[in-house]
Amino acid sequence: MSSHAVDRLVLIPDEIDLARSPLAGHLDAETYVLGAFNPALTMLPNGNLLMMVRIAEALRTPIRDGHVHAIRWNAGGYRLDAWPLETVNTADPRKFSIPGGGWDIMALTSLSWLLPVELTPDGLEVVAIHYDRAIAPGHSVQCYGVEDARISRVDGRYLMTTCSVSPERHSTTLYTSDDAVDWQFEGIVLDHQNKDMLIFEGLIDDRYWAQTRPLGALYFAYPPGSQWRAGPSINLATSPDALHWKPHLSPGIRPHAGTVATARMGGGAPPILTPDGWLTLWHGVEPKEIVGIYRTYWSLLDRDDPTRILRTDHQPLLEPAPALTAPIEHQMYVRDVVFTTGIVDAGDHYVVASGEADLACRITHIPKTAFRSD
Repeated sequence: MSSHAVDRLVLIPDEIDLARSPLAGHLDAETYVLGAFNPALTMLPNGNLLMMVRIAEALRTPIRDGHVHAIRWNAGGYRLDAWPLETVNTADPRKFSIPGGGWDIMALTSLSWLLPVELTPDGLEVVAIHYDRAIAPGHSVQCYGVEDARISRVDGRYLMTTCSVSPERHSTTLYTSDDAVDWQFEGIVLDHQNKDMLIFEGLIDDRYWAQTRPLGALYFAYPPGSQWRAGPSINLATSPDALHWKPHLSPGIRPHAGTVATARMGGGAPPILTPDGWLTLWHGVEPKEIVGIYRTYWSLLDRDDPTRILRTDHQPLLEPAPALTAPIEHQMYVRDVVFTTGIVDAGDHYVVASGEADLACRITHIPKTAFRSD
């Protein structure tokens, strides 16, 4: 059970109207909402909050007629690609793998798009769902979907990073806006597999900073006895304009050898500036079965040099909450996952947005006292 006074689901799959989906009318197949989750969070000029929610729209029956099907955007529309069952592995209902290429190749039985959902200032009630402002694939680099937005507000301008998925590349793309309503596509900003690019909500020495998390299949070992564990880590990059990024030489947040909760890790909410430094929320994963246990942790970074970690806590800030998803138990397909993706300052507390179980949107109010040193 959560220790936070306010902790609830504010959006679940059944509340999404697929008749207003960007895919509606394009496919000769029934779809459903596999998940409405991993919401970016920001404050609108009118004081309300905005979640940019990832909608994973999946085929109800991906396997039929001896084939498994994938959804793909193509030249302004959507189509189904059929793969003979004998050529693929369909053990995971969300995707299928295509063996024999010498490296991992997969395709999805769902396609993700982004849905703006306006909330009250406390983040607890839905004001409006803006289907007319949905962000869907519009370029070949996004043909398998647009995933996991993060929104930062820097000098009055909104910057939204997204993960764009295609056979061409698994890249980070950027959208910008003056009001968080009308978004302009700015193209690719990271040309490698990177699921968690988070732009700091403020400049440091007139430069943009970001956390990144590049992935690979090979990691070199730290020496015996090191406090660090080899594997994915949260790196840093800088930019003069938020479009052209250079990796920073010094490391960012690395997995600690002393805890299995950072066997895999990555950025969560965009870092925000506090009187004590940059507050960053990130996820650490404890190995368990296929997916693992995702929890949210926090660190405080130096305001002038974010490579300096001032404080961190190995005790989780947020745990997966089965009690919250109990009413939608029949829709569960993964467990033990809370994936934090947004934070807004609300005075004496923070409003924190997370994806719960890759299924729904969770809002938690966390008092600022939770981040003070003893």
